[in-house]
Order: sequence, then C-alpha cells, then structure tokens
Amino acid sequence: MTAPLLEAVGLRKAYGANVAVSDLSFTLEAGGALGLVGESGSGKTTTARMLIGLEQPDRGGILVRGKPLAHASRLERAKAVQIVFQDPYLSLDPRLTIRAALDDVLRLHGHPDRPGRIAELLDQVGLGEREAAARPRGLSGGQRQRAAIARALAVEPGVLVLDEAVSALDVSIQAQVLNLLADVRRETGVGIVFVSHDLAVVRYLCDEALVLHRGVVVERGPVEALLQDPRDPYTRLLISSVPHTGWSPEEISKQRRALIRG
Repeated sequence: MTAPLLEAVGLRKAYGANVAVSDLSFTLEAGGALGLVGESGSGKTTTARMLIGLEQPDRGGILVRGKPLAHASRLERAKAVQIVFQDPYLSLDPRLTIRAALDDVLRLHGHPDRPGRIAELLDQVGLGEREAAARPRGLSGGQRQRAAIARALAVEPGVLVLDEAVSALDVSIQAQVLNLLADVRRETGVGIVFVSHDLAVVRYLCDEALVLHRGVVVERGPVEALLQDPRDPYTRLLISSVPHTGWSPEEISKQRRALIRG
C-alpha cells in the first residue's frame, strides 16, 4: 500500500503541567484537505507548529510519504511541509520586495530557473508586476497573504499548513483567498492542513475535520456531517457560537460554563 502523504501518530506536547496536545493522530492523502478546528487553547496551533518543526513533540511522530520528518534536514523539511501564518509579516521579510523574497527561497533550494518560476508563482496567486516590485508594507492584507502563499508554494511542498490564514481578512477578501487555495489544491495536488476556529470557513475548503478541545480530539469526520449532526457538546458549542438569527450570547456563555464544569 502507498503511504499517506502526511501521517501524525500519537502526538503529545506539554508545557510544564499544561498538556497542549494529547495522543493526536491523523492521516492526509495527496490532494486532500483536513481541518483542525477549535478555539484558542485547543491545541490546533501547537499541532501546526509541530508539523513544520517549530515545536518538537514530546511523544509520537510525523511522517511525510512514510518518512519520519524528525530525520529530515532543514531543506528536506521545507520541501515537505510549508506554512502560511495568520499574519504574513511572520513569513515575509519587510526589507525585501515580493519578487526578491521569492527569488531568495528559490536560490536557497537551487532552482534552475528562478525568473521563470517567479513568474509562474505570481500568476498562480494573482499578483502582477506592481505587487512583485512592492515591499510587504506597500500591499493590502489580501495581497500580502497571496504573496505569503506564493512563497510557501515556491518549492512545491507536499503539504501546506494554513494557520488561521484568512481570519484577519475582510469577508470579501477571505472568499478570494479561499478560492485561490481551492484552485491551488486542485491544480497542484498539494495536501492542505487548515487550522481555524471557524467551521464555516473549514467547510468551504476541507473534506474532513478534527475538532480539538484542550488538546484532545473530541470529534472527527466529514465536515458536512460535523455541521449537520454534531455529536460532541463542544462541536455543538462551536457551531452555535457563530452569530445567526435568534443567536443569544447569554445562552452561549451558559453552554460554555456547563462544558467547563463538565
């Protein structure tokens, strides 16, 4: 059998007495899209940081195409898994133009045709010559996020991790970036791990989702099934927390207190 594109096996990460992630396992096939859903403190961002090597699990392992990521070199890891953060300033050098930032990545990885690849990337994410010549501060939030996505895609990674990558954007810009990501997934076959607190956004991009609460997976399955028939009280709380007709903040607070006591 062919190994999954990405496999997390029994991941655990603690900071002192606080267990951020406990016994987390999942697989992702090539071209698949998996959502990691939860509020702040659920363990989803810690998981994302372990996937790209910014944090090392205390226990468990991560494999890409059957090979342990822990044994990979820095360049091999970058080729396997890339991340796009909520704030693109975390990945874009404010001193460099977007073109220079892309060229820097491609030069580091020894790409044989850097100008050609840069042109391809800019076209892929919908940026033109003006944006390519600008520094990050000269771009809008949506343009910066497109540039960050281009930078992450530059070395053609197997897995793209998106950590709340659209949550800071206006709704209309969110839709544009989500459409871009859907196109990238379809055209390249990259596997996507989409980290978000918003199941509605996850629904647009992902096939399956894991719902994390206090570092533990409380529910997993196809996104549509989770939205239409949530089984765990925490999943129901996440869905009911989204403002809608008849929405009651007091009722949400009551549910949250009951969940904490439980």
